[in-house]
Amino acid sequence: MELNSVKDAFDRVTKKQKLSSSKTQELLDQIRQEIEGALESMQSVSNTDQVLDYKTVLNELKASILTIAPLGQMESTQKELNVALNKYGKQVEKCFNPDISKAYRNIDMDTCTLNQIIANHFYRQGLFDVGDHFLSAVGEPESAAIMKSPFLEMYQILQAMQNQNLEPALNWASSNSDKLAQSGSDIVLKLHSMQFVKILQNGGSRDEALHYARTHLSPFASSHIADVQKLMTCLLWPGKLDKSPYHALLSPSNWDKLAEELKRQFCNLLGQSYNSPLSVTVAAGVQVLPALLKFMNVMAGRKQEWQSANQLPVPIEMDEEFQFHSIFVCPVSKEQASEDNPPMLMSCGHVLCKQSILKMSKNSTKVFKCPYCPSDIDAAQCRQLSL
Repeated sequence: MELNSVKDAFDRVTKKQKLSSSKTQELLDQIRQEIEGALESMQSVSNTDQVLDYKTVLNELKASILTIAPLGQMESTQKELNVALNKYGKQVEKCFNPDISKAYRNIDMDTCTLNQIIANHFYRQGLFDVGDHFLSAVGEPESAAIMKSPFLEMYQILQAMQNQNLEPALNWASSNSDKLAQSGSDIVLKLHSMQFVKILQNGGSRDEALHYARTHLSPFASSHIADVQKLMTCLLWPGKLDKSPYHALLSPSNWDKLAEELKRQFCNLLGQSYNSPLSVTVAAGVQVLPALLKFMNVMAGRKQEWQSANQLPVPIEMDEEFQFHSIFVCPVSKEQASEDNPPMLMSCGHVLCKQSILKMSKNSTKVFKCPYCPSDIDAAQCRQLSL
């Protein structure tokens, strides 16, 4: 990958920089020692009746410094650093074309939707003032209250959790317990478990913790017996859980993990993804941009243009985090399925793209043979699949 060459060039620069810095410091220490030696000679003689020839001492100091030749040595290491820096700059220019407009296509876009995506990103990051100013600047201030309201609640809960106050989170979980259960989330159990541990560690009595467990943890005993049993064992260490075999329950990282899980479940109930769509889009774009620029340079050399804006001109491998849907390539046409040409399930269980079925059935006017098996296929009985 091209970025690896950039990283290697950067590593060489840092190595040369450290070497140059170390060499410079070494030379400065040598010069300092020579100067201190000359000063000691002057001071030792000034305390006696001897007459010191200061000019001789200074000449000897000058000769010692000339012998060290600090400028020559520093110039040598600095030259090596400059060479590495120059190569790094060229490598960056080679891999990162400053003119990214070559990969841009002017397509019709719903400006209102785009503005909402950007504002939504600000709100879900907790940047409420920025989101308000953005919507005001684009002339859509009326959307602010509706968009930011749920995220205001979420960040109020998260802020309370930073102060180890679980009451707002527990109230939210109680109000949405049915929806959370339907989605298979165990966030309610985790919140009550954390509150139980907090009661035990912060001076609460064993009876208080036991009462809390009977009220809030007992409903989970059948489905999460191991977790509940572990918590019940903690009753043996009220106020000294940090010295028990379960001291890991007090780790500060547990609060961070719980906050992230709450944020994930909160977004899920809102019908939104955990990660901001804008941040995912930008991250994916950054990953494919070098390949697109390289492709566009090749196309420009051939005096050709990329006409399609709905699909990438060349296959590009992306990280797993950016793979949200299955990809189907029709075995007949060798083309990737799309909204206009979706995959279709035939009565025999095999799959072809819609255009291939229409072509083989003469626009659904005749029965055709499945290319995989000898079954007769009626195009009218084919069902569309969702990717």
